[in-house]
Amino acid sequence: MTSRSVFDDLIGQPKVASYLSSAVRSCAVTHAYLFVGPQGSGKKTAARALSCAIVCDDGGCGTCPACQRIRKGFHPDVRTYRPEGAATYMVDQVRDLIHDINLAPIEASRKVYIVDAAESLGAQSANALLKTLEEPPADAVIILLATDFDAVIPTIVSRCQIVRFTSIPPATAIAMLVQRVGVHETEARAALAAAGGIVPRAIDFLRSSQRRAMRDEVLGVLKDLTVMDGYDVEQAARGLLASVKAPLDELKAAQAAELRERAEFLGGKVSTKPIEERHKRELTAREREGVTEVLNVAESWLRDCLTLSVGAVELVENADAVDTMEEIAAVITPRAALKALDAVAEARRRVGANVSPQLAVEAMLFDIQEVYRCPR
Repeated sequence: MTSRSVFDDLIGQPKVASYLSSAVRSCAVTHAYLFVGPQGSGKKTAARALSCAIVCDDGGCGTCPACQRIRKGFHPDVRTYRPEGAATYMVDQVRDLIHDINLAPIEASRKVYIVDAAESLGAQSANALLKTLEEPPADAVIILLATDFDAVIPTIVSRCQIVRFTSIPPATAIAMLVQRVGVHETEARAALAAAGGIVPRAIDFLRSSQRRAMRDEVLGVLKDLTVMDGYDVEQAARGLLASVKAPLDELKAAQAAELRERAEFLGGKVSTKPIEERHKRELTAREREGVTEVLNVAESWLRDCLTLSVGAVELVENADAVDTMEEIAAVITPRAALKALDAVAEARRRVGANVSPQLAVEAMLFDIQEVYRCPR
């Protein structure tokens, strides 16, 4: 491996980084892994790093075209699956994985399959995957990710190498953001709140002017809810969702480049429909992450209002927006603040259940507005 490794990006998990890099160096990468740990602990970053190390000719240099495409999520031999059903995997998704895993790699000598939220594999989908986990092709590696070890079906667990991730303390995460991005601690704290405590997403957030503009828009809407009528609230929700889609332009450009590359490499002999379907899934997943970011910002702002209302200024996450929170914090009670936070939690539930994001965000804003009108 080179002096610079993709495992250097695995923040706050030195034991995991050492274990995985050692497995790559000694050619001891197994056929199936289960990465288990709390949200924000770096499981997805580790899965991408291991994918780079497996696919890259230099063991995961992080700079070659293959590593760059894996990091951006559009390498043809590294596929990521997320639940498409209502909080569960569809059996057809697993069948698609099984079909694809038996095909030859397109570019690399090996392929990697990342299965997010492995605890969402129900009995049917898990059973469909078992034989593949037992006897996978020699050129394939499967990496399952889960936050709850006990929620993963035991027969799946028994066929995987377990890699455990620990929580990253907020102070450590903030220090890492300050060091890596070169921002003030105030900006790092706000970014971490917007990213739901996930350090790699916080880094991406800080480097994206569009996502930072989205945060400003969310804070502005929350501040102005007291003077909005019904039409204003609907338009505000529409505007927030439009701001979520703006950062997707870069992904769309990368996907278009991949299609052009495939066409040049394969000519007109092979259908691009599977790639186009994967692109559609990727865009849907990224858009959902953007909606989650909107909810994260709203939740952190409301939590800060509650914090200010009880005089715990040192715990505020959005320190640059204290002025916008003071009016609400001066009158809101803890009970009312918790009710507003429940509105955000309900919006998360609705989005997770495939309710229209527009309707979910609208309902959340109306519920928060109602709390503003009766803050006791």
